[in-house]
Amino acid sequence: MKKVLALAMLMALGWAAPVHAQQDKLKLDAPPAKAAPAPAGGIKGQNIFDVKPDASQEPGYATQTNAERAAVQPGNNAPMWRAVGAGVSGYSSLPKSEAPEAGNLIQPFVQYPGSMLTNAGEAWRQVRNQWIIPYGGALILIALGAVGIFYWRKGTLQLHGAETGRKIERFTAFERSAHWANAIAFSILAISGLVMAFGKYFLHPVIGGTLFGWLTYVLKNLHNFAGPVFAVSLVVVILTFVKDNLPRKEDITWLVKGGGLLSGHEIASHRFNAGEKVLFWGGVFVLGLIVVASGLVLDKLVPGLDYLRGDMQIAHMVHGVATVLMMAMFIGHIYMGTLGMAGAYTAMKTGYVDETWAKEHHELWYDDIKAGKIPAQRTQPAAPGAPVKA
Repeated sequence: MKKVLALAMLMALGWAAPVHAQQDKLKLDAPPAKAAPAPAGGIKGQNIFDVKPDASQEPGYATQTNAERAAVQPGNNAPMWRAVGAGVSGYSSLPKSEAPEAGNLIQPFVQYPGSMLTNAGEAWRQVRNQWIIPYGGALILIALGAVGIFYWRKGTLQLHGAETGRKIERFTAFERSAHWANAIAFSILAISGLVMAFGKYFLHPVIGGTLFGWLTYVLKNLHNFAGPVFAVSLVVVILTFVKDNLPRKEDITWLVKGGGLLSGHEIASHRFNAGEKVLFWGGVFVLGLIVVASGLVLDKLVPGLDYLRGDMQIAHMVHGVATVLMMAMFIGHIYMGTLGMAGAYTAMKTGYVDETWAKEHHELWYDDIKAGKIPAQRTQPAAPGAPVKA
């Protein structure tokens, strides 16, 4: 049986060989087929296998629209992305009233102070990461370092004379309430702002991404809610203390001599000295109102604004610069109101100071009280037997 199968295979191979040889001979003797001529002027179709290498040599190639480019180089959407990168707005089905920039993926080119000429989003990033964060952080550290050195060298400023036991009302209950509302809101804003701005450098490596994410989420919401409280209380503080912070000629002497902090003899001043007035007008009034205005824009609480990305970026940069300067100034104020000067914290806590404290730190104010120009007790005491208001 095996011999029969082998014989059949040999016979089949013998018959197939002449047939293949004849077919090969016919192919060699046939004339060569002519290649199909390529269309002139590049490819006019969407078949990517028809793309000619010289399509980029066509006249006007660099200025082609996306449709024209697709005709000669299917799949090449460079004109569309070039327009997107240049800030051109495309079509969007979202209503303009709700999403005015929905059709715009990349903002136009701008150049902010401290940035390169680039699209607005990148320019904002450069200003924030190359200027506000490093230099703002350095300023905060410098202010903290200066306070630390001053406390190390001078310690708490104590009274030179003995207390008399006779009290003068320095702050009314309303004044203290306005101050503490503003101070607490400011503290929440400052702590949350510092963590959101600088936390990834000193907190994130320690507590990890998960906990840091939750922390910043909570602080961001606290920041947004404390902002309006700070805005309202700031206006109240300005209106409450503006009268006693108006400049006087004695303030020049105080400023020239630095308040006498280095000499050990404090320069006479009225209810607020020149240093406190600089803080009031520079930190509270100017920087405070800038911080509030830019913060209200970032919170989208100003009616009538479209809240475009460019407007929000500018508001954010202004907000960041103003808050850093404000915090640097308030670090000195917080120090002098707590550790820096004995009796200062008690004055804002209870509203009263001893006569010796008033004479040593605000001598001109003390003289006016003694002369009867200013009452020592500005809050009217309750009548005997009258119910005490809660």
